[in-house]
Amino acid sequence: MLKLNIKNETSRLRAVILGTAQSNGPTPEASEAYDPKSLEHILAGTYPVEEDMIKEMEAFNEVFQKYEVQVFRPEIIENYNQIFTRDIGFVIDDFFIKANILPDRERELDAIQYVIDQIDPAKVIRPPEEVHIEGGDVMPWNEHIFIGTYKGSDYKDYITARTNMQGVNFIKEMFPNKIVKEFDLVKSRIEPRDNALHLDCCFQPVGTDKGIIYKSGFREEADYLYLVDLFGRENLFHIEREEMYYMNSNVFSIAPDVVVSEKKFTRLNNWLRENGFTVEEIPYAEISKQEGLLRCSTLPLIRD
Repeated sequence: MLKLNIKNETSRLRAVILGTAQSNGPTPEASEAYDPKSLEHILAGTYPVEEDMIKEMEAFNEVFQKYEVQVFRPEIIENYNQIFTRDIGFVIDDFFIKANILPDRERELDAIQYVIDQIDPAKVIRPPEEVHIEGGDVMPWNEHIFIGTYKGSDYKDYITARTNMQGVNFIKEMFPNKIVKEFDLVKSRIEPRDNALHLDCCFQPVGTDKGIIYKSGFREEADYLYLVDLFGRENLFHIEREEMYYMNSNVFSIAPDVVVSEKKFTRLNNWLRENGFTVEEIPYAEISKQEGLLRCSTLPLIRD
């Protein structure tokens, strides 16, 4: 049995599900794009090819091996995108919560069923249908749970709005002893530079008291200030619009002092090193063209 344990984003990682780019399928049609960044690259003819994405994911896997993390991979579904395991489920404490994802992606959950079968069935939760919630929007942070959402009345018009207020309330009911704080995110169907697809596109904690943040990703300044108050302005690395576009906040922590980052994130990586982090730099720029990066392609199961 897998004894799940996730209390925060940065404690020492022991087990994770890492997505796969094997048999990723042909470049989608523009009409099939789930987000504006994929659409941009489909139209420009720069959409990533499978071979490059496999190399990038293998580089990530090698870092996990180096730190002796147990890595599960999804079973391969032919011609199907299975890179972003963060979307399909997440762990809080010792519960595995299945996401109610976009209907065409349901098969991605089937591909990790062999992992779910190793978890106590009483700890595997499927929220009711009206609850929309994806792992990219959910961040356990000790006594807090941060959740990205979209409160606009036009929620249903946005394929980029992935977590609704029913999702937030579901987590509040499930974890009454935690401080569940939702953040209203900026969404766009057409401009990837103004689309915070998930909370981890504009914020992520690192270490024990620091974070990476993009102020303009929040619809309400009060939500941004909540994090500034909690972490302290001096502990936050503020990214610019273009850095948000390349997903600088979507790095991944293996331990409180070890961060996996994209090798081109020069300004961020320097800041991390200056603050005492070991930065494991890998190439991940091709995968980022699908509006997802390192955190998006992992589903952590066990941290110390």
